[in-house]
Amino acid sequence: MSSLLKLRASMVGTLAVIIGLSTLFFTLVLSLTGTFSITWLIVFVVGFNILQWLISPYLIDALYRVRPVSHSENPELYSKVEELSQKSGIKTPKLMLARIPIPNAFAYGSPVTGNRVAVTEGLVKTLEFEEVEAVIGHELGHLKHRDMQVMMFVSILPAIFYYIGYSFMLSSMFGRSRNDNAGAAVIIGIISLFLYWILTLFTLYLSRLREYFADRHGATVVEGGSRKLSEGLAKIVHESGRVKKRLPKSAQLSSFKALFIADPDRAAADVKAMARFGKSDRRLVEEVLQRKVTGVDRFLELFSSHPNIVKRLKALQRLS
Repeated sequence: MSSLLKLRASMVGTLAVIIGLSTLFFTLVLSLTGTFSITWLIVFVVGFNILQWLISPYLIDALYRVRPVSHSENPELYSKVEELSQKSGIKTPKLMLARIPIPNAFAYGSPVTGNRVAVTEGLVKTLEFEEVEAVIGHELGHLKHRDMQVMMFVSILPAIFYYIGYSFMLSSMFGRSRNDNAGAAVIIGIISLFLYWILTLFTLYLSRLREYFADRHGATVVEGGSRKLSEGLAKIVHESGRVKKRLPKSAQLSSFKALFIADPDRAAADVKAMARFGKSDRRLVEEVLQRKVTGVDRFLELFSSHPNIVKRLKALQRLS
């Protein structure tokens, strides 16, 4: 229970920092400049992000060639999604299949389309059914915790600072302020871009925390979920690294990678933690757990939306 409380406290604290820094800087900017243009810029960015959220399921369906899965097509998986949704206390989402070879899964949706859980063809072919079950439990955890809405909200704030920064930099060079207070505009622009970078790091950190939280949910609603999810994640990371090498560079599989249960771009590095895939599932997990997390690993994790695979599996082991 103590680890759960620490996880909740970390998420609340991260949200507080993101919102606090944003509010403080907005107050400073509005006190030093006219509010009309900056207000409309914020309205535009917020409106654009909300529109993107509403239509993103259609973009995801097109990008990953996603289609619905009927009960008659895969009754076992369909029934398992219904069962785990009931255990999770949420409405059963639509079950979808993404026609991509990399093993992965993701939850997505909007008020327009409703919630959806998608598994890839690579996932169904690579994982045993009990491991797919645990992965589904993880994705339902994202829906239960409303992670899509939370991450959309916190992602808007860095975007606002990004556009504020560039708008002030451009106005200092080409606008009326070039002859009046160009220096102040440049300073505000630089600080905005700096805050964009800082808030992006906090947003990525929050994303990693929510992955841990979804892992915990999957381990809770699935019998033996900690073991099943550990083995499933180890296989996903290992096989993703192998498959990604064979894909053409033009394959757009990372555009919405924050949705995935594992980051496909990290797979090539994470797979170094594993030996040959021919060994047993349990042995594969043990080989990951034996790897030490280096300073380089911790640094690279700062820029990832997903936790380091070694740290992630160790957290799951503590739930066993």
